[in-house]
Amino acid sequence: MKSTLRRFLVNNRLLLAVVLIALGFWTGFSVTWWIAWIPFLVAIIMVTAHFMVGPMTLIQGYVENGDMEGAQKLLDKVKYPNLLYKPIRSSYYMLRANFSTMGEDLDKAEADLKKGLEAGMPEKEYEGTAYLQLGSIAYKKGDTKAALEHLRKAVKIGLPDEDSKATAFLQLSSLYLQRRDFKSAKLYFNKAKSAKATNDQVVSQIKEMTKYMARIPG
Repeated sequence: MKSTLRRFLVNNRLLLAVVLIALGFWTGFSVTWWIAWIPFLVAIIMVTAHFMVGPMTLIQGYVENGDMEGAQKLLDKVKYPNLLYKPIRSSYYMLRANFSTMGEDLDKAEADLKKGLEAGMPEKEYEGTAYLQLGSIAYKKGDTKAALEHLRKAVKIGLPDEDSKATAFLQLSSLYLQRRDFKSAKLYFNKAKSAKATNDQVVSQIKEMTKYMARIPG
């Protein structure tokens, strides 16, 4: 019941603001202007919330429930992202970048990640994650110089979990292997193993790379 009411309020802020403004005028002309300011004030708050917060407070619930289509529809309702409050704006661009990555639209994902970083991340770990994603995108696009730069920055800033750290170190190791810098490749590979990843895909990548690393001299 509470979640349904919350969704209704968030999705209909502008309509409710119009109703409240009309109520304010009716109260002012029919009763007293001393009370009319209350619906006017609530209407102003709703309009401000519509443009500065948007539907972002609802999206987390959709993501947690695995309803990516619902989350995407809410993101699409944001028509003026530059008006969003800065920390919320960065979250908006990060989420949009994740959806673009899932859809293999790497150029759009890269652009959104950069916009999110420009808006300012609320925590350093989120900033590290953004640079990890930028590094992964550059890696997929074959831009090894940009990939190295972003991945080093991600590691330096800090990442939120062991799987992210292992992923960053593995990609750095692969990049140095391409450059035939075997010493650096082994260094970052050992860091990837030390990260104690639990994600099945990351663990599998480490196992596969262990066999390859064993054949490298030095």
